[in-house]
Amino acid sequence: MTPYLLYSDGNGNIFEDTSLYAIGRMGWDAMPVDEEDWIELPDGGSLYELPERRGIGIDVKTGEMRLCEKGWAVAAFIPPAHTGLYMAAFEALPEAQTLPLFCYTAVGWYNEKFYVTAVRIERDIRQEAKGYNEDKIKLGVEHMLEAYPHNRLVEHLANNCTLTYHCPAARNYFIGRWECPIPISPACNANCIGCISFQPQEETIYSAQDRLTFKPTAAEVVEYTVPHLETAPYPIVSFGQGCEGEPLLMWETIREAIIEIRKHTQKGSININTNGSKPDAVEELMKAGLNSIRVSLNSVRPEIYTKYYLPNNYKFEDIRESARIVRQYGGWASINYFVFPGMTDSVAEYEALREFIKYTDISMIQWRNFNIDPDWYLGRLGVTDTGECLGVRQLMDLVHEEFPHIKFGYYNPPVERMRNYDTDFAH
Repeated sequence: MTPYLLYSDGNGNIFEDTSLYAIGRMGWDAMPVDEEDWIELPDGGSLYELPERRGIGIDVKTGEMRLCEKGWAVAAFIPPAHTGLYMAAFEALPEAQTLPLFCYTAVGWYNEKFYVTAVRIERDIRQEAKGYNEDKIKLGVEHMLEAYPHNRLVEHLANNCTLTYHCPAARNYFIGRWECPIPISPACNANCIGCISFQPQEETIYSAQDRLTFKPTAAEVVEYTVPHLETAPYPIVSFGQGCEGEPLLMWETIREAIIEIRKHTQKGSININTNGSKPDAVEELMKAGLNSIRVSLNSVRPEIYTKYYLPNNYKFEDIRESARIVRQYGGWASINYFVFPGMTDSVAEYEALREFIKYTDISMIQWRNFNIDPDWYLGRLGVTDTGECLGVRQLMDLVHEEFPHIKFGYYNPPVERMRNYDTDFAH
């Protein structure tokens, strides 16, 4: 099976070019894709036109790589629970504008179906497109706004996250299931070049959503999270969301909220999604009753991490320490690992990952698609040569072989799944 290359006519119409086979990209390099790395485009996936960019394919007759001159390149956005193995292969024109903050997975057409280079990394169905009923979500929003008329967090999750940006986690909250988001901090101590909630006016990319504009109180947090923990299936409440800054800057409020939550219920799991910049704060939260942490990072190499995060008053070593502390207290520690084929799977990155795992004893790797323009990212980092690469699939295999206890996934697991990862999950 070898899919054909896709192109767009610039008017929203997509066609196959039967003179070119689709290929993929790792780092700066275009290359053929093994047959096993193609899967049907999952439900909930989308196709994107890439303006001012020509797709690269392999000529069916000559076997040589060349550009498709018929239209603009096409890429796929693959839905949660799937990890991309290759990016779309293209060549940008000099006048090309920076692409929005989405992932750009290689896609092709074969036997009347779209195919993408990806693997399903997670069995949990909590963000399946077919699992959302819009009428139920709207009714849930109305009900919660009536139940908590003065709670600014519920209002933010309703009108901003759910109704405006269609955040999957927020939508799940309003239909009473699984993971409940808790935005907590309007400020951040990093300046990530690919931040989805804040971009400087002079930047060539735009944030995907508006950031939280207020500091919630512990009482506001407790008011709506305790009922969720008490009633939802496989319940989790999570501090730290894409619509905010860094939650550890509000660690005192979080500690107060955790203590109060546990006065009312022992059910479910309390999680924090964070950059892990304040290990002392993390330790205080573990003492208060935090169950799990998810630390986001683009690389476990300090020099690559720092160029992307541009941290203020913390360093990469703090991240390692935060994850290690959680494990010392018996908690669940995950890394939210931004997968960029050609960088994440480089030999240098793999060796650094091995050392990171040995030091921290992390519980899980969430293999997250990196939402960023690949040319822009590599350019901002000043990367001209990514070095020898293994391939994302082989990287996963090697990690699994050396560290079989580490779980692979895409979401924060509930306590039931922490205890028995292979059988219990949201379903």
